[in-house]
Amino acid sequence: MFQAQPYSTRLTFQASDRPEAQEARERLTARYGDAGDDAQIVVALGGDGFMLEMLHETIRSQRPIYGMNRGSVGFLMNEYSEDDLLGRINAAERAVIHPLAMVAIDSRRRQHRALAINEVSLLRQTRQTAKLRISIDGKVRMGELVCDGALVATPAGSTAYNLSAHGPIIPIGAQVLALTPISAFRPRRWRGALLPQNARVTFEVLECDKRPVSAVADNYEVRDVVEVHISEDRGLTLSMLFDAGRSLEERVLTEQFSA
Repeated sequence: MFQAQPYSTRLTFQASDRPEAQEARERLTARYGDAGDDAQIVVALGGDGFMLEMLHETIRSQRPIYGMNRGSVGFLMNEYSEDDLLGRINAAERAVIHPLAMVAIDSRRRQHRALAINEVSLLRQTRQTAKLRISIDGKVRMGELVCDGALVATPAGSTAYNLSAHGPIIPIGAQVLALTPISAFRPRRWRGALLPQNARVTFEVLECDKRPVSAVADNYEVRDVVEVHISEDRGLTLSMLFDAGRSLEERVLTEQFSA
């Protein structure tokens, strides 16, 4: 899952819209050059949202991304420094993750496909609570969940929305997914489940006309869904690079002991 590996010195720099990120890109490009499409490493300058954006953009090329924090949270980013960038990248530890594949069917029976690096969420669209039926690998496991919504999160995304919804933090190498309810009303005490990474999750929206639900794969939203299928896409590999001693695995473990 994690290993140090030497990389080419051909870099390209991508920055979010924040002024500090744009300024950093100008300085780093002047110092290290920019190989553009020929680069083997993408250096992302921004926050966690921008890292997710870059992961989606490079999902087909599968170029590793080394992030430096020029945003707010920066859980997925390395500390910003302009010195010895090539040395840090060559000594970096690589985190390999796989996205979730979502197939959402809307009320007109149209199919919508999207990938999620963090999570796929189902969310109520109105003041009415959602009613969901949950099946795992074709077997109904919960006939009716009354809630504000529910989500399926990857290990990498378990510290994001999943954690805010009181879901478990998952070690990167655990090979499981989190199924977490959002403000469950019935059954009130249900806290969700941990699923094998190869599980196929299906949500059916009950009373969809009265209780409309949207499905969101990271930042891609489908409104008025009636059925959503979620599974991990093992055919796609995403790589993030972290400074030695500050791997994603270490960050996730540390998060479990934070206040």
